[in-house]
Amino acid sequence: MSKIELENVTKNFGDVIAVNDVSIEIYDREFLVMLGPSGCGKTTTLRTIAGLEAVDAGNIIIDERSVTHLSPADRNISFVFQFYALYPHLTVFDNIAFPLKASNVEKTEIESRVLEVAKTLQIDVSLNRKPKQLSGGEMQRVALGRAMVRRPKAFLMDEPMSNLDAKLRIQMRSELKRLQKRVETTTVFVTHDQIEAMSMADRIAVMHQGEIQQVDSPKEIYNKPKNLFVAQFIGSPAMNLLEGVLESKNSKLVLSLFHTECSFVLSDLMAQKVMQQFKLDKIVFGIRPEHVMLSKAPTGCQFESKIHFIEYLGATKIIDVMLGENIHTRTPIFLKSRVHSSFQGSIGESVWISFEEEVIHIFDQGSQIAIQ
Repeated sequence: MSKIELENVTKNFGDVIAVNDVSIEIYDREFLVMLGPSGCGKTTTLRTIAGLEAVDAGNIIIDERSVTHLSPADRNISFVFQFYALYPHLTVFDNIAFPLKASNVEKTEIESRVLEVAKTLQIDVSLNRKPKQLSGGEMQRVALGRAMVRRPKAFLMDEPMSNLDAKLRIQMRSELKRLQKRVETTTVFVTHDQIEAMSMADRIAVMHQGEIQQVDSPKEIYNKPKNLFVAQFIGSPAMNLLEGVLESKNSKLVLSLFHTECSFVLSDLMAQKVMQQFKLDKIVFGIRPEHVMLSKAPTGCQFESKIHFIEYLGATKIIDVMLGENIHTRTPIFLKSRVHSSFQGSIGESVWISFEEEVIHIFDQGSQIAIQ
């Protein structure tokens, strides 16, 4: 069992609060990804788990034992850094074996464990090479092998694929995920890359300004963001977000978008959810680009708009449509739609927008919390 728990962990650097009262439970054998923009506190959180940074408050528990005041060497975890940190004068074998030699493990045991790890990572044919003779992907595997050979309770990984090219990163994502499931070791992986997080994680912890915003499966994070930050950060293109207001008209709840002619009546079920959580007030309306449907002719409840810009992405197109103009700033209001590449349209052409109610998101403008 290798469960990791953080209880109200806080870390300050002078007057800067890097990690603010973070509590999270990382399950045994789980692949948890800590995701967020630069400076959000994800790496600092990882370093507190490793013991590389002392916490100012809170408790860190590994295997139901507090390790808050233990040194990194006494926590039995392995850390894979952003930079491979391989010894250039040592062979692949000696780089992987280094932590075992430092712990005075017997020579025969070292040889057995290094060979086992090298075969798992498919670098056994490179054991006699030096780092300068390896590709970026091979060096990454050596760094992983050095972490694995110790048989730790958990792997901590700080953006280990950020130095790889795009093609190799795609390959390493699937390899690392398969490897983690094979060795069944609890893994905490830090990244700012949402594609890495969505494709690899069992659960994602989204961080912002030193605080955890949401911890959930990739599917839940994408489809049910708990607040505006998560909604904006996850997704490419990001979720469309437009300001609006909720009003009661003729015993119905109506959502109107500011500076546009778009307004629609919410169903009784959606209206009930809204009224249970919000007052009739300003809101933020959200919808993913793939849920914005475009057509050349009006059919039913739709809004007319004009095509402003088209991005061709191969299998799909991203089309920016103009809904209106902010009367105060004179800036246009756009909505992005992801459509199949076969959709025919040109800049300046009129199109009609429609969407299903079940795919929209409504956020309170003050608290930025979503209706759930």
